[in-house]
Amino acid sequence: MPFARMLLDTGRGALIGTVEIIPGVSGGTVALIVGVYETLIDSAGHLARGVAATVADGVRGRGFARARRELSAVRWSVVLPVGIGMIAAVLVASAVLAPLIEAEPVASRALFAGLILASLVVPIRMVGGRWRPREYGVAALGAIAGLALTSLPQVDPLEPPLPVVALAAAFAVCALVVPGVSGSFVLLAVGMYAPTLAAVNERDLAYLGVFILGAMVGLGLFVSVLQWLLTHRRRVVLATMTGLMIGSLRALWPWQEGGSIQAPGPDLVPALLLVALGAAVVGGVLLVESIALKRAARRWDAGALDPAGNS
Repeated sequence: MPFARMLLDTGRGALIGTVEIIPGVSGGTVALIVGVYETLIDSAGHLARGVAATVADGVRGRGFARARRELSAVRWSVVLPVGIGMIAAVLVASAVLAPLIEAEPVASRALFAGLILASLVVPIRMVGGRWRPREYGVAALGAIAGLALTSLPQVDPLEPPLPVVALAAAFAVCALVVPGVSGSFVLLAVGMYAPTLAAVNERDLAYLGVFILGAMVGLGLFVSVLQWLLTHRRRVVLATMTGLMIGSLRALWPWQEGGSIQAPGPDLVPALLLVALGAAVVGGVLLVESIALKRAARRWDAGALDPAGNS
């Protein structure tokens, strides 16, 4: 695997991991923006089925041929560096970024709102072709669902029992699979954001181990369903994702108090500038990605690249 590609995928994973600790910002959205969403979803499906086959066929004495087929279909050259980048970013961001977000909530929400606004073009473009009334309808329902989710009252932090930790992780991990839904906000809504962040910073291995196990179970149960939907109901799913992203913008309204929307403050102009900055950053990333893909396609047509974009 080319070293430069590995560094790029590690950086993509770092971006996903960083936003995963920010309530209201979806790691799945960032995965869409940086171009690894479908690869991760497909690989997660094969990985989940491979692990399930290993356990089921091993217990029944049927060997591991089915598990090997599934595991060999995982794009390890992408999954491993992305995963390493995510883990490293979560560890660093939990210690560095979280206090900054807490100290400057208005500025951080404004910046992230700009990121999400500009990134709406990603699922809209992935739908392809002219939108039909059905797509507009499901997008509206998705926006209502996203708005309802981000309007949930925030509860006080608590010290949850480990079974509750696993259950919450199983639901929160769906945010990585569904762009527009923030896993951190799900944890915040059920009162588990603060203890989870503390567990990361304090290296609470028991808590983190149960959380990871719950996330793996949730991912294994959910990803296969999403894969089927993306194969057979692609336009509807992507339109729904668009709506979820629009609805989730409610959580990123800069002026909030305890989750309640407030009127804009005297820092309106700086906040608007940060929204524009966030949108410009995503726009620049998308422009660079588009140029790179077009160049790769031309080189492939000339016979210099294979379909995967490798020399």
